[in-house]
Order: sequence, then C-alpha cells, then structure tokens
Amino acid sequence: MKNFFIFFFIFFQFTFFAQSKNESIVQKPKSIRIPDSLKNKKVASIDLYKVITLDNDTTYIDTSLTIQKEYSHNYLRKDIFGLLPFANDGQTYNTLQYSLREYNSLPEFGFKAKHFNFLEAQHLRYYSVATPVTELYFKTTINRGQSVDAFITLNTSDNLNFSIAYKGLRSEGEYLNQLSSTGNFRFTSSYNTKNKRYFAKAHYTFQDILNEENGGITTIEDFESENASFNNRQRFEVYFTDAKSFLKGKRFFLDHNFRINPKKGNTNLYVSHQVNYENKFFEFNQRTVFSTVGSSTVDRFGESFLNSNINDQTRYNKLYNKVGLTLENSLLGKFYFFIDDFRSNSYYNRILIFNNQTNIPSSLSQDINTVLGKYAFDREKFSGDFSYQRSITPQSLSNLDANFKFNFNEDFQLSLQYQNLNKLPNNNYNLYQSSYIQYNWSNDFKNEKINILNANLVSPWVDIDFQYTMLNDYLYFTNIATVQQKSVRTQIVAPAQYNETINYASLKLSKEISFGNFALDNTVLFQKTTQDELVLNVPELVTRNTIYYSNYFFKNALFLQTGVSLNYFTNYFANEYNPLIGEFFVQNEKQIGNHPYLDFFINAKIQRTRIYLKAEHFNSSFTGNNFYSSPNNPSRDFTIRFGLIWNFFN
Repeated sequence: MKNFFIFFFIFFQFTFFAQSKNESIVQKPKSIRIPDSLKNKKVASIDLYKVITLDNDTTYIDTSLTIQKEYSHNYLRKDIFGLLPFANDGQTYNTLQYSLREYNSLPEFGFKAKHFNFLEAQHLRYYSVATPVTELYFKTTINRGQSVDAFITLNTSDNLNFSIAYKGLRSEGEYLNQLSSTGNFRFTSSYNTKNKRYFAKAHYTFQDILNEENGGITTIEDFESENASFNNRQRFEVYFTDAKSFLKGKRFFLDHNFRINPKKGNTNLYVSHQVNYENKFFEFNQRTVFSTVGSSTVDRFGESFLNSNINDQTRYNKLYNKVGLTLENSLLGKFYFFIDDFRSNSYYNRILIFNNQTNIPSSLSQDINTVLGKYAFDREKFSGDFSYQRSITPQSLSNLDANFKFNFNEDFQLSLQYQNLNKLPNNNYNLYQSSYIQYNWSNDFKNEKINILNANLVSPWVDIDFQYTMLNDYLYFTNIATVQQKSVRTQIVAPAQYNETINYASLKLSKEISFGNFALDNTVLFQKTTQDELVLNVPELVTRNTIYYSNYFFKNALFLQTGVSLNYFTNYFANEYNPLIGEFFVQNEKQIGNHPYLDFFINAKIQRTRIYLKAEHFNSSFTGNNFYSSPNNPSRDFTIRFGLIWNFFN
C-alpha cells in the first residue's frame, strides 16, 4: 500500500512534467457594487501596503490564497520543505535539506535545535501602509491548546510607521511530558525625514520557548508492532517525565543612515550605523535524574553531581556595532566600507576543576573587530554585489561573498552565488557546563572552512536550484558513549571536529503544472555527500507532490482550494535530538524514512479571510508505524487541524 502511494504521485509528477498547459486559476478581485455615497472616496492601491526587509527589499501585503499559502500555514509561518517537524507543535525540527543552513562568520550562542522559532534580527520586517492593517492568525494544535499570531501596523504619517505583534503557542502533544509553550513579541518602527536624508529602522523583541522534554520513547519495538494497546500514545514509556528546556532572549536593534549631501543627485554619500544588543538564556531543568525503562533504572546522561533537581543554565549577551560609509553613483553603482565591533560573553556561575588538572572556565568572552568592503550595481537586466569581510583582531575569520542576477525577461531569471567562509565556532562547541559530569567541556576548535557555490534558474518549464558545498574542519555533535554505556542506554554527547573534507551537492527541481481547474505542484530534492566517515547524513531524495483543485463559487464570493499532498524522503541515518544541550547529534545506528506522509486539505477564501482545514498524515493507520522525526521520536499521527488568517484594512 505504501509503495502504491509513492508510485502514484511520482508517476503523475513526471507524466505531466513535460506536458503542462498554461491554464491556471488566478484569483481575481470580485466585482463589488459601490454605493453612490462612497464613489468619490479614494481607495488605497496594494502598492501602498509595503513590507520591507532590513536590506530594503520590498514586497506587498498579500491576502491571496495560493498553494504556497497552504504550505506556509504552520507554526513557523513559512514553507518548511526540507524540515521534518517533531510530533508536537512548538518542538524542534530535524533537517532533511542541509543547504537550508545559514552561515555567519561570527560566533553565535549555539543551542541551534531550540532556535527554529527564534526570530533573529534579519528575520524582522518593517512596514509602510496607507491605512492601519491588522492580521489575525489561528490554528489548532495537538490535543489541547492553540496557536495564534496577532499583528497590527499603522503609519502615523507618511514617514513614520509602527507595528506590534505577538505569536503565542500552547500545545499539549500526544506523548507524555511533551507540552510546548512559546511566545514571540515584536515591536518595530521605521522612520524617514521628509527630505529623505535620514532613514531608520528599529525593533525590540522578547521571545521565550519552553518545551517539556521526554527524551523519546524507550520501547521502539512497541511502537512498530502496531499493538492497539498503544494507540493511546500516553501509554508509551519515555526517558524523562519531568524534564524541560527553556530558551528566552530579548533584543534592541537600530539600523539608520544619513545622506551627507543636502540634495540627492547622481553622486551621493551616506554614513550609516547599526547597533544590536541581545541577551539569551538557556536552561535545562530536571527534577528526577534517573530514568526508568521497564524494571531497570537508567542513567540516561551518565553520572551527575546531583541526585535530583538539576537546573543547568547558560547565559549569553552580545553587543554589536557597525559604522560605515556608502558612495552611490548612478553610473558606477554603490561602494560600501564598514568597520564593526562584536563583543559577546557566554557565562556560568562557577569554575569546574576535575582531578586537579582539567579546568572548565566560567565564561567565554570574545572581542572581535572586522572590516568589510562591498560593491553593488544594478543594470536593466543584470545586477550583482561583491563583498569581503576580514578580522583585524587576532581572531581569524573572513567572508567572501559574490552574487550575480540576470533578468533575461519576465519568465527567465538566473542567479549565481559564491561564498567562502572562515567561520569561528559557536560558543557551545568551546564551552559548556552541566550537572552531568561528562557534559562539561572547554575546547579550542579550529575555524570551519566553507565554500558554497549556488545557482538558481527560474523558467517557464522548471525552477532549478543547485548547490555545491565543500566543508573542511566541520563541527558537529556525536555520541561518545562507550559500548558498555550504550548497552545500558546511556547517552554521552560531545562536540567533535572532522578534519577531512566533506563534499555536499543538492539539486532541487520545482514545477507546478496546471490542467483546467486542477494543478500538480512538485518539488523534488536530490542530495549527495562524499566523506570518509558518516558525519553529514542526508536523505538522497526528498519530494513533495500536491494535486489540487481550485475554483470560484457563489458568484465569485468564495474561492475554494482542495487537494492531497505527499511528503516523502528515503532512508538515512537521521540525527538524534539531545534536550540537555539543545542540539542534534550524529548517529549511525538507526535509519528513518521511506514512509509517505499524505495530507488532505480544504482551504477557502471569503473576502480577506482565509480558512484552512487539513487532515494531516491521514494514512498513518494503514501504512505502518515506521514514521519518525528522529530515531527515538515518532512523528505526528493522523490529526485534523483547523485554522484561519483574517486581514483588516481599516
């Protein structure tokens, strides 16, 4: 049965790949009869509702209902192709597509498995709107709880905008000790003077992510046996019944620039400044140290200094300043020069000394200065930029980045990128302290050396995204438990560095094929690695195929979209999640994958309201209990979800 579903969708995908028709359902605004009393009132056009990134890329508020909106109606509010969610909303995600990883040459806090829903400075958006705009997002969760995201923005004048938003989630989950409770508060403001000499963007965020951590189920064989006694997932034994992890952080951010010459001309000179002050806090709390597996007692993370009430805390603060000059010429392009100052500190409240020799310090502080030069140009059909960053303090880091984009016409675009990074390790690779004895380390790892070549082609026939990455001195986490420790289920995870070269290549093909009111949307990812040891593990094939129907009903008052999606990836040695350190680690003992995930959805749009109804993983009961998010964590069962997004333009 499972192979039938996979064959069915792959067959449709390649049957229609070369035989697409150009017909598609395009959502047109419905015809509205305007009363005579309102005919003389001005109506703001969509281009007056701008969404602006930190780099000034501009789009517009979009209230349409497309298949991409279906993909992004989730906890992260974005398309999660290439990510594998855990069973409960608000938990972490395993990474199927390695090329999704973002790089920063400067060291970061770490605990990356906890950061999927943590909004960094570059993720925030700024607005300029003709009238106040409100957006309300709602979606049901797993068992009791709800997921909401409320947002409002307004311009008090043409040149001053404010926005405030809060995203909150509480989801109980299906398994024991799996509650998620998260909150993301955002406040943004953007301003420019009337003569447009001064521009500023600022934001404040406060974010907290709380997860009960059960460490996975202890009896995988009971899950795979499909024993009806375990249809109630609360009956599965888990490693931890009272552990939880907590990440919180707040940030103050300002980016502003000033044009020195009074009037804008063919040549302009700007001075700019950016400041980012941020602090983060990660905590692992566990009242009961020992785990129970059947009738046995297990030291899951090994020996501990404490017999109960473990409360490991890591604190971090960062202050980043960047000042620069920009020379803009209408003929030559833009020339940038920046100098920055990066100061960070990860710290604990103690110093550890083992056997009067090994010293685990209480903090890791870094003061780094870099200089950066950049050139950017924009021609009618050709644009690009070239930048180089290098440290001027003793720490060795560099970042060379070149981007080129060719716009042949509306249907053809080609983008090329090359990046060469010499990256400092994240702080938690070099310093970590815990109440668990073997989870304490102080290291001095070498920089990671990363070369990335990326090519992206948009065409009427197929969209192609190719990436080749060469990694040297790759950093990762691995299980260093001895054979004896593994035999009693003890898991000892520590950072490691792979001193050889890893080659990674990915090819992603995307195409939507329309035939009448039906469409087949396909995304297929091929991946391959070459390495002497299994350190970077990815599935060779990841695919998402959606066949759906769209049409208007009730005199165009209702736009309906309904269909079935298949998500599938081949077997591979997936990384396992360790809640104590908030990271995934490499394992080469159990493969997951080769299971189809089928979702049925019905979506509707009435005026500016979009309604979503989905039966997630409806095939879970008849295609076998071999669906996992990581080797010890089954993924989501069949679940019915309801949600909506409601926009108001006042």
